Amino acid sequence: MKQREYFLETERIGFSRWQEDDTDLAMRLRGDGAVTGYLCASGHFSEEEVLRRLETEIENERRRGIQYWPVFALKTGDLIGCCGLRMRGDGEYELGFHLRLQYWGKGLASKAGRTVIARAFEEYGIAGLCAGHHPQNSASRHVLEKLGFRYTCSLYYEPTGLMHPSCVLEKPAAGRDHRKTAGKCPEDKSAVL
Repeated sequence: MKQREYFLETERIGFSRWQEDDTDLAMRLRGDGAVTGYLCASGHFSEEEVLRRLETEIENERRRGIQYWPVFALKTGDLIGCCGLRMRGDGEYELGFHLRLQYWGKGLASKAGRTVIARAFEEYGIAGLCAGHHPQNSASRHVLEKLGFRYTCSLYYEPTGLMHPSCVLEKPAAGRDHRKTAGKCPEDKSAVL
C-alpha cells in the first residue's frame, strides 16, 4: 500500500486527494453494493462509471479545489470512504459523504462532515451548504441532523429515480452554534414541505 499524503487530519482520520492511480481505491468504495445501493437505481456502478467518477473528482479538485476527498483511518491507512464538497449545477456547494460498510456506525461520517464544514466556512468562505440523502437512508439523515442541516424540500435525484430529502446549513453568525437552531430532515419523502 502506498503512503498517502494528508492535507487535513483529525485525531482519527486523514483527508487525501484522489489521484489518477487510485483506481483500486475507487473500485473498493464505489464497487461496494452497501455504499452504491443508496447512490444509484441499479445498486452498483460499472467499472467505467467508477473510473468516470474518479476523473470527475480529480477535475473538480483541479478546477475548484474541492472534491469528495478520500478519507483514511490514520492508525491503519485503510480507506474509510470519502467526504467533501462538490458544486451543484445551481452554484450551491453540496456536502457529501460515502463510507464503506465496516465504518458505518462509528461516528466517522459526523467527524468527517464537521471537518469539511469547518473548512468550507472558515477557509473557503462559503456562506451555506446543501446536502441530500436517499429517502431510505436514516443513518445519513441522522448525521445531517447532527451536523445542523435543516430540511427544505425533496428533490428528484436522477441516479436513483427517487425524491431525495434536501437540507441546508448556513454559516452561523459569530458566537452561534448552528446545531442549536437546526430543523430536522424528514423520515421520508411524504413529509410536509
